[in-house]
Amino acid sequence: MTSTPVSPEPSAAASDARPARGAPVAPQPRLDPADPPVEVEPTTGAPVDAVPRRVPVRQPRWQRRSVPPGDDATGWAPIEEVHWDGTPLRDEPRRRAGRVRIRREPTRTVRPPDPPAGLAVLLALSLLAAFFAWVSAGPFWLAVGHSTGGTVMITECTGGGLGQRCRGIFQADGDRFQAQGVRVSGVPSGRTATGSTLAARMTGPDGATAYADTGAGRHLRWLLGLALVGGCAAGIARWTGASRLPDPRQRRRAVWLALAGPLLITLGFLAAAW
Repeated sequence: MTSTPVSPEPSAAASDARPARGAPVAPQPRLDPADPPVEVEPTTGAPVDAVPRRVPVRQPRWQRRSVPPGDDATGWAPIEEVHWDGTPLRDEPRRRAGRVRIRREPTRTVRPPDPPAGLAVLLALSLLAAFFAWVSAGPFWLAVGHSTGGTVMITECTGGGLGQRCRGIFQADGDRFQAQGVRVSGVPSGRTATGSTLAARMTGPDGATAYADTGAGRHLRWLLGLALVGGCAAGIARWTGASRLPDPRQRRRAVWLALAGPLLITLGFLAAAW
């Protein structure tokens, strides 16, 4: 009979030191204090001598097919000249240094309107500016404090709403002056009967309108009127061709002249309503 040798049973210490199946095991190099230090590659952590210095260059399919069988279809290049997948590095195309030319679109010349049309617009907008300046002159002086208080007695009222027209007799406080047949502005709808008296203000004995407005109404008249005068001035500069002249210097002069017309008209009506 032959006896088979009995294999020694693993010790408990050896079984405890064995790692579990599937668990990652870190390499445990044996270090000898007497060995010299090894230079380690910083990217992979491997010794520098273990990293290849030259790698095969990946060639395109058409180039590999053209090489006869038996020849080496891959060349070897230094590791610094290829990518991680073996593709050779290619130099990026450099941009040509120089001035960047900006393409400018050709400027379009705008022709001013015909003289008859421009003259017609100038006359129409000047008349509108004069009307708005006349309506706003009296309320402007009242708003800044240049006025005389008193009472007005209604003698006649016609129409209603925006078309209401009232006239009366204004008696200034202290009997300083009396104005008859003046136009009364801002009469409430319930006070239009003949003989009704209202508190009103006038700019002076030469004024033609007594203003019975109270609150924000007396400011709304001159603010809206002067805003419309500014709109007429802008329309004159636009539709007469002053703002479309090609020469910048001439364009500035023409725009200033277009704005100066309504401004002078407004100053004249303010001086007349003082």
